[in-house]
Amino acid sequence: MRLRNITGSREVIGDSRFVVHEPNEQKGNWQSLFGNSNPIRIEIGMGKGKFLHTLAKMNPDVNYIGIEKYSSVLLRAIQKMEQEELPNLLFIRMDAEEIEDVFAPGEVDKIYLNFSDPWPKDRHAKRRLPSRQFLGRYNNILKKDGRLEFKTDNRELFDFAVAELPEAGWQTEAITYDLHHEEEMLIGNVMTEYEEKFSSMGNPICKYIIYR
Repeated sequence: MRLRNITGSREVIGDSRFVVHEPNEQKGNWQSLFGNSNPIRIEIGMGKGKFLHTLAKMNPDVNYIGIEKYSSVLLRAIQKMEQEELPNLLFIRMDAEEIEDVFAPGEVDKIYLNFSDPWPKDRHAKRRLPSRQFLGRYNNILKKDGRLEFKTDNRELFDFAVAELPEAGWQTEAITYDLHHEEEMLIGNVMTEYEEKFSSMGNPICKYIIYR
C-alpha cells in the first residue's frame, strides 16, 4: 500500500491540533502563533517527520514548520507528535507551489529540502523543489541572510540543482558529493529516514548550503 492512500488519513489530519488548517491566515504572523519571537525554519516535503522532529527537540529556541503534500505521509509525523509532543513544531498539508501564500517576505530563517521527488522527466523540471522556479519562491520568503540546505542521494537531481543556482541568483556556501565522508559538513547532521536507508546501502549523499 502506498502511504499516500491510507484510509482515514485526511480525517485524522483534519482533527489534529498539530496541523495548521488555514495557513494562509498566519502569513506574517507565525511567531505569534508559536507565542514567541524565535526564528522560523521550514522543511518542504518533510515525509514522515523524523528529521524535523529531531531538530525541534534539539533546538527548543527555534520554531519549525513541516510542509507535506501527501496526507498519509503527514499522518506518520502526526503520530510522532502524539507520542512526543513538542511546542516548537507544527505541520501544514499543502503543495509547495503555494509557499508564498503562507509566508511573508523575509519571514523564514532557513529552508530544508531533503530527498525531494526527482521528477525525472524533462518536462517536469519546474516541479523539482530545487528548480529555479522554486528558488524564486524561496527567495521571496527567506530573510536576507537566510540559508537553504538540500540533501539527496540522487546525483542527477543534485547536478540539476547545482546548475540552477547561477540562473536563479544563488551561491553555494558549502557543497559535498559524499556527505558522510565530509567531516566538517557532517558535524551536527541529522539524518532522515531516506538518508539512513540509502547511506546504509553505500549510496553517497549529496548536500549543499546556499544563499543569495
